[in-house]
Amino acid sequence: MTGQVEQAAERLKALGHPVRLSILRRVVQGPEAGTPAGELQTRLDIPASTLSHHLATLAEAGLVLVAREGTTLRYRADYGVLRALTEYLWQDCCSGGTASEPSPSPCCGGD
Repeated sequence: MTGQVEQAAERLKALGHPVRLSILRRVVQGPEAGTPAGELQTRLDIPASTLSHHLATLAEAGLVLVAREGTTLRYRADYGVLRALTEYLWQDCCSGGTASEPSPSPCCGGD
């Protein structure tokens, strides 16, 4: 497998847990400066240790960025990584798996 496939698989694996997906959705909905971990814990109603574990997994996968402000950790989505992941998923859609021979595909509006 290529490095790109492995990287995409790891990121999708990180998103494959309902709690992590919920966390990422809250982070995306949060302020540009990032959402404090305490706010995520309150909104999602999960223990701090569980939240910490899942945030570490998302950060390790490169899906969220963390910044420390004193004792507060703020999490924000890495939109470049998220965009690259979704673009990777759609990359060959309109070309039927080969970039050189375009063919109609349902994802491109062709049936």
